[in-house]
Amino acid sequence: MNQPRPGIRSLVVIVNFRSTDVLVDCLEALAPDASADPSIHVAICENGSGDDSAERIRRLIDERDWSSWCTLRPLRHNRGFTGGNNVLLEAALAWPDPPDHFLLLNPDTVPGPGLVPTLSRALDEHPKWGFVGPVMTYADGTSHPSCFRDIRPINEFLRAAGTGVIDGIFRRWIVSTPLPHRESDHEWITFACAMTRGDVLRETGLLDEGYFAYFDDADLCWRARRAGWTIGHCPSVSCVHLKGTSSGVHRLKAERRRTPAYQLRGRARYFAKRHGIVGLWLANLCWHAGRCISFARDILQWRPWSVPKSAWRDIWTNAFRPWHAPHLPHPPLEDEDRDVSTDTGGVSRREPAVSASSH
Repeated sequence: MNQPRPGIRSLVVIVNFRSTDVLVDCLEALAPDASADPSIHVAICENGSGDDSAERIRRLIDERDWSSWCTLRPLRHNRGFTGGNNVLLEAALAWPDPPDHFLLLNPDTVPGPGLVPTLSRALDEHPKWGFVGPVMTYADGTSHPSCFRDIRPINEFLRAAGTGVIDGIFRRWIVSTPLPHRESDHEWITFACAMTRGDVLRETGLLDEGYFAYFDDADLCWRARRAGWTIGHCPSVSCVHLKGTSSGVHRLKAERRRTPAYQLRGRARYFAKRHGIVGLWLANLCWHAGRCISFARDILQWRPWSVPKSAWRDIWTNAFRPWHAPHLPHPPLEDEDRDVSTDTGGVSRREPAVSASSH
């Protein structure tokens, strides 16, 4: 992706996978700020949806006359949340005049007015913040968890037990923290909407593509903290998240269906990176201890199983080789370019080839 124009200070990075219908709302929310401020640019990675998504996005950009501030980078293969973001981030960091700030934004979000300049200004005002996120809400206006504590083995016990009394006893270990109403520091924030600095990415590296999706935000925030940065929260701006539109993970959880293998592999990778193999196994044993509690409750209350019946086995995915990532290596970007052509503005004029993968 070539630099669209000099002077871009904030680059909004969006990875789209079969979410074009909701992406329209996201772009419409960004349009007032991006069209009025030449220092803001939006880059979209169409992540191998295998349908007409790239052509629809291209047509949308042309029809709405957004080409001055919006660029499309179509891919033939689905590289996951991490790989799709990295395609855009790596290219932008190599520009002669790279952006100062990068906003990672899900396509199933609706940013509030002034979100990009407000987060950019927050980073300017807090030089130690490596990442900053806004207030996140659901479509109905209720609070969306967005600020978190580190994920530790004990959290697997609490997650599997799912019992309010136990949560109360271990309140200080709950991953999700109450939504703060003032500027504050946290251990990690959701990457559904998070702004970072180019300096952070150059110092810590890009998203770990060993995670296809999920756990990548906790991982990169941890790496940034190790490098001396802090993680901030800006309560003066908000963003709506239509949670899980592109992945479907939250729908599967609500239906008590099996967790996708890529999420389980990401979990194993995260615990092994943070706590070693022993920590991963301890997390699994903690999960089983918690499941004993929820299992007894399910039986005594004559209620459906709290988790899929296969969860006791699935939790051990990649337990013996947590670094295994079957989606890697990605196809070379040169192969993507042979299949999906771009014009001088970076907007595809061809429909992407079919991809068998899913996000």
